[in-house]
Amino acid sequence: MEASPFTITKERFSEPPFCLHKTASMKGMILKLSRSLTRAVPLLHRSIHIRARPTTVSKLTSEEIYAREEKHGAHNYHPLPVALERGEGVYVWDVEGNRYYDFLSAYSAVNQGHCHPKIVAALIEQSSRLTLTSRAFYNDVLGSYEEYITNMFGYDKVLPMNTGVEGGETACKLARKWAYKVKGVPDNKAKIIFAEGNFWGRTMAAISSSTDPSSYKGFGPYMPGFELVPFNDIPALENALQDPNVAAFMVEPIQGEAGVVVPDQGYLTKVRELCTKYNVLWIADEVQTGLARCGRRLAVDHEGVRPDLVILGKALSGGVYPVSAVLSDNEVMLTIKPGEHGSTYGGNPVACRVAIAALEVIEEEKLAENAQRMGELLRAELRKLPKDIVTTVRGKGLLNAIVIKETKDYDAWKVCMRLRDNGLLAKPTHGDTIRLAPPLILKEPELQECIDIIQRTIMSF
Repeated sequence: MEASPFTITKERFSEPPFCLHKTASMKGMILKLSRSLTRAVPLLHRSIHIRARPTTVSKLTSEEIYAREEKHGAHNYHPLPVALERGEGVYVWDVEGNRYYDFLSAYSAVNQGHCHPKIVAALIEQSSRLTLTSRAFYNDVLGSYEEYITNMFGYDKVLPMNTGVEGGETACKLARKWAYKVKGVPDNKAKIIFAEGNFWGRTMAAISSSTDPSSYKGFGPYMPGFELVPFNDIPALENALQDPNVAAFMVEPIQGEAGVVVPDQGYLTKVRELCTKYNVLWIADEVQTGLARCGRRLAVDHEGVRPDLVILGKALSGGVYPVSAVLSDNEVMLTIKPGEHGSTYGGNPVACRVAIAALEVIEEEKLAENAQRMGELLRAELRKLPKDIVTTVRGKGLLNAIVIKETKDYDAWKVCMRLRDNGLLAKPTHGDTIRLAPPLILKEPELQECIDIIQRTIMSF
């Protein structure tokens, strides 16, 4: 009996996948199939897919783009009014063709610059081979990424996730599990200490540790077991850590969303000493401050200290894909067993390939060194601005902020609007503070042009 076209014989199994024999009969079958599909497509559009018809391809103006988002999207963001369509390096362009310096870097996700060719090439190459397997199976990229990132940062293990807030959730779960299995904290009694002013996302756990009403108000009840101490306050921290049920202290080395709040020199060193003294895990949230942003691989490297857990995200992909990670040693990481934590997309081949490329760019292009040098130049010039307008300048590397003294004539939002008009994009945070965080590939001539824009803008008020 003749084999069915779908019968797997020894001969068929040995053929290359999707192999097509160039015979007249096969060509005829393909032609018939093509004609059938051509006739079927209009029918699909006229029936089940009619409501999913794409919008017009004609180019929209910025105002039309704002209106479309306002109409169809949830109102959970208040963007600066500029509609971007392209990015390259330190620049972005709006739909009208105007070019801007990007001084936000997608909240430090594009440290390597917009659409870095090496990172984009890694994304495209891996996407054409294998995108997702879940963690139900091994893939040929995850182990390579795990080896690379753990060697780079000096930890035994990495747990791959997708977003920064997932990294924070993962670190909290690891800390609690360690507290029960290693430290001996009674079940359901573990506590995690956070610093006031922290920001690590908007999940229920993240807002349960927040002191920002816009993040937590109206979303209670909140997760138990989270306590707060003032940021940059060592006596308060030591008092909190004396509780034997404390599992961890989670802190940003520099508080980003709070307005780039830099602690006193020596604060992180003392954090390390106290966590060791009281057998408490130190979790460093380096999602925004890490990966060369502050002039070192990690912001904690400024004091030469080593946290027990490090959370990475944002620039871990150079802005082309959601990738996050938690780094720790075996004592902590191996407390979690199969089935106790995971993610369908965490550690997928595309994410891993992209992350390797993103980390290689940071090292090959010496972005930490450049951030340190450019940041020192930037802050030196910002401190020359009129003190009656710019009251404070602070930062490390290329994570910086200026505080605007609000009057009836101007505030941080109005300053950002005028910066936009002059060709530079920045965004206020917490009302009176403007974060200044360009891509780390910024060169000195470009920096000088940006300084001129900022000075001209401030002096126009």
